Amino acid sequence: MAKESKNYNLSSPKFESAVFFVKDVEKSKNFYVNFLGQKILMDFGRNVGFEGGFAIWETDYALNIIFEEKSSGISVGGNNAEIYFEVVDLEGLLKKLKKERIEIIHPIREHPWGQRGFRFYDPDHHIIEVSEPMLNVVARMYQNGMDIEEIKKKSMMPKEFIEMAITDIKK
Repeated sequence: MAKESKNYNLSSPKFESAVFFVKDVEKSKNFYVNFLGQKILMDFGRNVGFEGGFAIWETDYALNIIFEEKSSGISVGGNNAEIYFEVVDLEGLLKKLKKERIEIIHPIREHPWGQRGFRFYDPDHHIIEVSEPMLNVVARMYQNGMDIEEIKKKSMMPKEFIEMAITDIKK
């Protein structure tokens, strides 16, 4: 009988990757590498895996593998999923994307929990969200005079996370 390793529970699946089906792998790979700075872990031509557990897969090839036939009845980029990235320089990335005429869904705005972010489409019309790290959100709130309880209420972050963020600020 196989032993359970510390990284795997033999009775529960372990999440490894989320995949977007894309029309043109090269175009999408270029987008994620050159515009979002993603690093490729594995490139199998029609399937590319990036650091962090995100992958792209050529639609026709994927559907042939999954359904054992080419199925044109399935579309990509249906506004029904989103992938999320974080970056400190939101303004810089937004400017870069606008310069390349990337379709922006909405400009930078503050969400109810205090985090700032924006959304746009990748080449296959998948929704991409980029927001600032929550560590920066908590730091900004603290630097603007909010106490731990006010930050906790606004950001919905655990008290331990807020205390850790404040400790980092003071260093």
